[in-house]
Amino acid sequence: MELLERITIDPSVRFGKPCVRGTRLTVGDVLGTLSAGSTEAELLEAFPQLSHEDVLACLAFAAEREKRLITSPAAV
Repeated sequence: MELLERITIDPSVRFGKPCVRGTRLTVGDVLGTLSAGSTEAELLEAFPQLSHEDVLACLAFAAEREKRLITSPAAV
């Protein structure tokens, strides 16, 4: 399974935010927890439904999304 296939967007789950497949955990939840200083091990302990590959999928999703952002000339 490709990493990005682990991320789903369903309008009926968490208002259509990107979630880890089979959970209600959003990519933002995962990245927010990591950026707040939690280690991956702590994250996986707190959310046993997640796997290492799910965490990688969240990072890959964020990286792909960042590549697609178009910066407005006024914002530079």
